Amino acid sequence: MARMKAIEAAVCVLEKEGVSVAFGVPGAAINPLYAAMKAHGGIGHILARHVEGASHMAEGYTRAVAGNIGVCIGTSGPAGTDMITGLYSASADSIPILCITGQAPRARLHKEDFQAVDIASIAKPVTKWATTVLEPAQVPRAFQQAFHLMRSGRPGPVLIDLPIDVQLAEIEFDIETYEPLPAYKPAATRNQAEKAVRMLNEAERPLIVSGGGVINADASALLVELAELLNVPVIPTLMGWGTIPDDHPLMAGMCGLQTSHRYGNATMLASDFVLGIGNRWANRHTGSVDVYTKGRKFVHVDIEPTQIGRVFAPDYGIVSDAGAALKLFVEVAREWKAAGRLKDRSGWVAECQGRKNSVEYLRKTQFDDVPMKPQRVYQCMNRNLDKDTCYVSTIGLSQIAGAQFLHVYKPRHWINCGQAGPLGWTVPAALGVRVADPERRIVALSGDYDFQFMIEELAVGAQFKLPYVHVLVNNSYLGLIRQAQRAFSIDYCVQLAFDNINMDEGEASRGYGVDHVKVVEGLGCKAIRVHRPEDFAPAMRQAEAWMAEHRTPVVIECILERVTNISMGTEIDNVVEFEELAHSKADVPSALALLD
Repeated sequence: MARMKAIEAAVCVLEKEGVSVAFGVPGAAINPLYAAMKAHGGIGHILARHVEGASHMAEGYTRAVAGNIGVCIGTSGPAGTDMITGLYSASADSIPILCITGQAPRARLHKEDFQAVDIASIAKPVTKWATTVLEPAQVPRAFQQAFHLMRSGRPGPVLIDLPIDVQLAEIEFDIETYEPLPAYKPAATRNQAEKAVRMLNEAERPLIVSGGGVINADASALLVELAELLNVPVIPTLMGWGTIPDDHPLMAGMCGLQTSHRYGNATMLASDFVLGIGNRWANRHTGSVDVYTKGRKFVHVDIEPTQIGRVFAPDYGIVSDAGAALKLFVEVAREWKAAGRLKDRSGWVAECQGRKNSVEYLRKTQFDDVPMKPQRVYQCMNRNLDKDTCYVSTIGLSQIAGAQFLHVYKPRHWINCGQAGPLGWTVPAALGVRVADPERRIVALSGDYDFQFMIEELAVGAQFKLPYVHVLVNNSYLGLIRQAQRAFSIDYCVQLAFDNINMDEGEASRGYGVDHVKVVEGLGCKAIRVHRPEDFAPAMRQAEAWMAEHRTPVVIECILERVTNISMGTEIDNVVEFEELAHSKADVPSALALLD
């Protein structure tokens, strides 16, 4: 049998499992892996500027394309702890990424050696599996197990920690005998599918709630087919946005306390039955369970057994991969439709469409204020971006407003960090999406604080020629936190503004503090600042031209009013509207109801 270093065997396994690129930062304790990667030549590498950034790039890479598993690499000690946020983010959203860390020699693990930390124990709560491999011969099988676990059941991340002497040890291993392990995914039974369809068919005003599990299962087409067969409206969660096109007649809007539509909340409250598929009843989707569940029955389908009943007990629960369940649901629905057993839902569908198309349920976007209101910026985005646009965002008023006003038409075209929401996620995640799909039109969306957290990763985009557009909505405030502080009657430690002495006296954004345009240019990218709504379209055209010429990220900074409030509330029947609502079509020129 062939003899090789354990780390060479690991690289062979990575290649056999389909890994073609990794994101990371080299260091002494992980250099053997880099040497093996260079020798083999089958795995490319993107050099991050911060190891946390590498983990978020891996996330973006996984989230962008079905079947991808992003890999991030770091050395011992703080490199591993830096990646914990990425592991948490991936774990919370059921995203498989593989983190590989170097480690001190085995003999030094319990001697407080330089940068020797028990990273596996630290990572265990935010991974499906975290292990320090102490036996060299087990290295290739540890990687085999990692890919099996990441693909099986509820997807999620794994961390493999490799002491440097383990990496360098010689083992016997024949890659020609290696095969990836089959993934296990629980599947609904025919009886379960029939019962779920029967319960839905008995209802008068049913809905389907489509979650991120549908996207993970690459089952959006099945979801739309089921909705069309049953003629039942769909409410996607934020993680499931794009499972049904926004302009589809059965897309009823999103429901929730923040990232929602007024018509979506109204439709949820009018329903009497909900079939949830691949969702987790997140608190910002439901609000209080009492309001959300009152007067309606629930069927819940999820791949993770412990999710069934975690938030509230459904009337019927099915443990299944979303795709496997949807395949059976479609089969049953097709048979029932052919037999004339399905109820006529045309009246209910018309009621839901009526809300979606009514100005009464829309938020005004046509504001002419300067500095701009965020609503107008998103209106400009809708009017200048097409249906193929892929948005990347993480948290804050920028993300909340984006979900309220933007339009998404395809799965994996709203790349969003759902539960964890770490500031700084957007830039590296967008770069990971670009690596995964060199042709997709990518528009990232950040507030100024999210943007400043990991702004250094823009240099990665410049170095590796990874162009995308980053819309930066800047009010020089921790806007979401300031809005939350209203309940305490304070405005404390949330202002980012200062008088920037390096900007011209006449520059309107001088009092906004950081000169993002200069910082972005210093990192090797291009940037343009927009003060007025009418300047957004020319800025977008300029961004497209710069990307074509320079192949780097381009930032469009939109200067907003300093104090801005976005609609949100404590219950789905109690969302507070801080701005004027629409009164006529002229108030909402980019609303779905008015688009061709």
